[in-house]
Amino acid sequence: MISMEARLARLALKGDQRAFAEIVGLYQDKLYHMAYRMLNNRQEAEDAVQDTFLRVYKNLDRYDENMKFSTWIYRIATNLCIDRLRKRKPSYSLDAESNDHEGLDGYSMIPSDNRTPESETLLSEVQQTIHKAIDTLPAKYKTVMILRYLQELSLQEIGDVLDMPVTTVKTRVHRGREFLRKRLDREL
Repeated sequence: MISMEARLARLALKGDQRAFAEIVGLYQDKLYHMAYRMLNNRQEAEDAVQDTFLRVYKNLDRYDENMKFSTWIYRIATNLCIDRLRKRKPSYSLDAESNDHEGLDGYSMIPSDNRTPESETLLSEVQQTIHKAIDTLPAKYKTVMILRYLQELSLQEIGDVLDMPVTTVKTRVHRGREFLRKRLDREL
């Protein structure tokens, strides 16, 4: 049985703009959150998502319906983010980074009844520490950690997205967790 996304991809390939708009609607936020966590820069994340949809649109004819559409689109987005990380210069603008911290996690912005300003501050500080620790991971661990714990993909899906064996994914998740544990033990 063909998935809804595969049907939309077929329709979009035939020129149905509404079908492509539906694909964008389904994946835009998910891809943005992943890209933002990988790149830690709002503008770059938005650009990466836009580039992803351009690449998807241009390559719809190459989509294999035997593969999950989500795996295909995540692979494109992840590769574009990795390319951006590789191209980055070692120095960065402090101004660009300082404006970007209020949106570390959209879900943390949603108030709940039992949160106080003090608990919000503490939670925010812990989240910032965790995000900074994730940012210090080597790219090969950072990518799998983001896909596993922030995008909640299975080990098999990560293997499909990154085109690597599940055993390699497991190893990188384990080493990434160890790296984070050591970093956070020093920080917290």
